Amino acid sequence: MPLDRDVAEMLATLAALQAPALSDGTVVAARSNYNDAPKPDRDPLALVRDHTVPGPAGNIAVRLYALKHQTDLPIVVFFHGGGWVLSNIDGHDPIARRIAARSGALVVSVGYRLAPEDPFPAPHDDCWAVTAWLAEHGNEWGANPNKIAVCGDSAGGNLAAGVAIRARDEGLALALQALIYPCIDDLQSDYPSMSENGEGLFLTAADMVWFWNHFVPAAHRSDPHAVPARLGQMAGLAPAFVQTAEFDPLRDEGERYAQRLVAAGVPTTLIRYPGVVHGFVTRWHAIARAEQAHDDLAVALEQAFS
Repeated sequence: MPLDRDVAEMLATLAALQAPALSDGTVVAARSNYNDAPKPDRDPLALVRDHTVPGPAGNIAVRLYALKHQTDLPIVVFFHGGGWVLSNIDGHDPIARRIAARSGALVVSVGYRLAPEDPFPAPHDDCWAVTAWLAEHGNEWGANPNKIAVCGDSAGGNLAAGVAIRARDEGLALALQALIYPCIDDLQSDYPSMSENGEGLFLTAADMVWFWNHFVPAAHRSDPHAVPARLGQMAGLAPAFVQTAEFDPLRDEGERYAQRLVAAGVPTTLIRYPGVVHGFVTRWHAIARAEQAHDDLAVALEQAFS
């Protein structure tokens, strides 16, 4: 399939800006550029509230979203993308709202610590701490602690996969792990999409090296909580919903992870969206196909919680 027209227009606009590659710049500059980028409109919700949850290095900021003031809502623990380096609760506020609006669940967006100031295991530990706390205390926020899904885009998908692995090993039952074009493997040579889509299509292969080098010290590269592709035994993981993009360097690693889940007997749905690039799900103001991805995610969550 060719690039969708709106995707091609977005890429042409970005190319005209001639912004330096991430690997040529600083973390400070990358964060500033990310924060200044246009964001979609925010869905109105009845509930948007900031809280904190106890964590391994102090309180962890979270933001709660719900379409209506209800009790016994299922919980979606959301981990934002941004290469473990960029974004925050505010940066991913529109997509967290959208998930709440479309799914009807209580979405809890996690302000985990960022690399390189706090590399692995800090981001994973924060995401796990919030998930485990909700399993014990979710009813304090009017939610159902027996219906928890984890969800994230890109680096957030990596964190969701890592939390799902830890949940299986520590006996916390999850309804779903929803992985939106997840970062699964730090090794690139086994994935044709890394060479096919590695330049000129928004996220580059070089960007991913930059992100991984900030996130995971060499000593932790064999830990599946950091690099889910290193996981040996897949059986018993939470059911999975995996979304990939046709023109994304991460496409093949996400799809191979889904295939491994299927081979291990884990109920898994994989959807590849044609014509789009990495990041399209959070850019519905520019990329129309994101709306279908939002609807598909909402259906997957509703089915998992039912």
